[in-house]
Amino acid sequence: MMARRIMHIDLDAFFASVEQAENPELKGKPVVVGGQPDRRGVVAAASYEARTFGIHSAMPLKTASHLCPQAIFITGNIQKYLDTALKFMAILMDYSPFIEPVGIDEAFLDVTGFESIHGSTRLMAEKIRRRIKDELGINASVGIAGSKLVAKVASEKAKPDGSLEVATGRDSEFLAPLPIKEMPGIGRKTESTLRRLGIDTIGKLARIPLATLKIYFGASGVLLHRFSRGIDDSKVELPPEAKSISRETTFDRDTKDRALLEATLRYLSERVGGKLREKNKKARCITLKVRTADFTTTTTRRRTIWQATDADQIIFATGLELLKRELFVQKQAIRLIGIGVSHLGEASRQLDMLDLTTARLEELNKAADKIRKKYGFTSIQTGRTFSLKDIFPESGGGYTLHTPNLSR
Repeated sequence: MMARRIMHIDLDAFFASVEQAENPELKGKPVVVGGQPDRRGVVAAASYEARTFGIHSAMPLKTASHLCPQAIFITGNIQKYLDTALKFMAILMDYSPFIEPVGIDEAFLDVTGFESIHGSTRLMAEKIRRRIKDELGINASVGIAGSKLVAKVASEKAKPDGSLEVATGRDSEFLAPLPIKEMPGIGRKTESTLRRLGIDTIGKLARIPLATLKIYFGASGVLLHRFSRGIDDSKVELPPEAKSISRETTFDRDTKDRALLEATLRYLSERVGGKLREKNKKARCITLKVRTADFTTTTTRRRTIWQATDADQIIFATGLELLKRELFVQKQAIRLIGIGVSHLGEASRQLDMLDLTTARLEELNKAADKIRKKYGFTSIQTGRTFSLKDIFPESGGGYTLHTPNLSR
C-alpha cells in the first residue's frame, strides 16, 4: 500500500501580504490589517515586519500602535481577500483534486501518487510555492508529512516562506523534541496540566500510558495519545456545507441611535440575503445578535418563519421586529449588531398563484444582484442604507464595516 503524503499549504500573513502585493510601497514595512488605531478593534493580521515589534493577531489596535507607532494600519477588505483565496485554491487544484480548505488562507492537499508527475513531493511543493508567488505576489509555507496533523506542524516550522518535508515513517520522530504547545489541539489549560505532570515535549507525552491520559483528560486523552505518536488517519476532504450564514459589525462608538442601528441591520440583511441567493439556498430561522457597551451581555433572539426565504426584505423585517423587542428592554448603548440565518434548504418552493408579493421580491432581488455584480454592492441601495455612506468607508465590494473578523 502506498504511503500517504499530505501537504499543508499556508499563506504567510495573508491579509497583510495581499495588501503588500497590491501596493508595492508597503513591502518591507510594518503593516497591520484590522482597522485604525484610534478606533475600537483588534489586529486581524500583521506583516512579518510588524511582528518583530511584538504585534500579533487578536491584539487590540491601540496596543499595536503603542508597540510600533510607525506601523501602517489598514482597515482591510474581505472581498479582496476572498478573491485572492479563490485563486489560491484554484492553483492547488491543478496539483491534486483532493483538497480541504481551512479558512481562506490555508489548505490540506493529499498528493499521494501525484508526486511522480513532478519528480518528487518536495519539487511539487516548490512548484506550488513558486506559482503562488508569481501569480498572487505572496509567500506560502508548505509542510509535507504522512498525516494532516504532522503536515500542519511542519508548515508552521517552515515559516516564513519555506517548505519542510518529514520523511515517510518519521512523523513521531519529528514531533518528539517539540514543545507540547506546538501540537494542534493543545490549549493553555491542557498545556498547564501536562506541565504539572512534568511533560514539556511531545515525545514525553507519547510515553505516557493511555490509561493515565484518560484519567486526566477523559475522551480527549485518546486523541492526545494518538497525536503525540504522529497518528492521524483523518482524510483530506471538503468541509461540510455551512449550516448558517451571518454578518455582524462592531460600531466605532457605542450607540443608541435607532436610525443607525436599523440602517446597519438593513445592510447586513442584504448581505446575508445576497449570500443565500449566491448559494441557491433559503432559510427558515432568522437570528438577531446584539452586544451591549459593557461587552458582557450578548443577546440572541430567534424567529422561525413559516416559509423559507432568501429575500432581503423578509430577513430585515424579521430582524427589525426582533431588534425593536430588544431595544424595548435594553437600556445600554449597543456595541455590536448582527443578523444570521439558519435551517438552510435548497432554493425551491411550491408555487402559489396567490403569493404575488414573494414572487415580486424574488424578481426584485435578482435584478439587484445583477446590478451589484456588475457595478458594486453599493451601486444600488435603499434610502435607509444610503445614510451609512457618512459612517463606514466604501469600496467596490460595499461598505467596509468595523469587525474583528473582517466580515463584510
